[in-house]
Amino acid sequence: MSRSGYDIDGDCEQWDMIRWRGQVASAMRGKRGQAFLLEMWKAMQALPEPKLIAGSLEADGAVCALGSVGKSRGINMAEIDPHDYERVAVLFGIPHQLAQEIMFMNDEAWGNVQPGLRFQQMKKWVEENLRPVTD
Repeated sequence: MSRSGYDIDGDCEQWDMIRWRGQVASAMRGKRGQAFLLEMWKAMQALPEPKLIAGSLEADGAVCALGSVGKSRGINMAEIDPHDYERVAVLFGIPHQLAQEIMFMNDEAWGNVQPGLRFQQMKKWVEENLRPVTD
């Protein structure tokens, strides 16, 4: 199974998938989700090199998209199981649906791409999902 926990074999019932996509959309457009996406965008911009890894929060100083937030918050990610998306979600203060979606997009959405291209794709995805701030 992937780090995101997604059923990539397509064994999911149609209505289960529709409900799941609705939960993901709700988590992303909600206040916490939007705040987290903005924080992740800023954390990614602050990385010394525009590169993201797959399959782990942090390895040899490199990070995934979620790991960039952990790094900016000063979280010790060495003892966190990157496959435990529920614990990761709690640690980052986001719904598990959002954590799983970010993991899927970071690790699987574009296949096995180079870290620099993974960064560019994730940056674009985050920007496409950020809503304009209105007060």
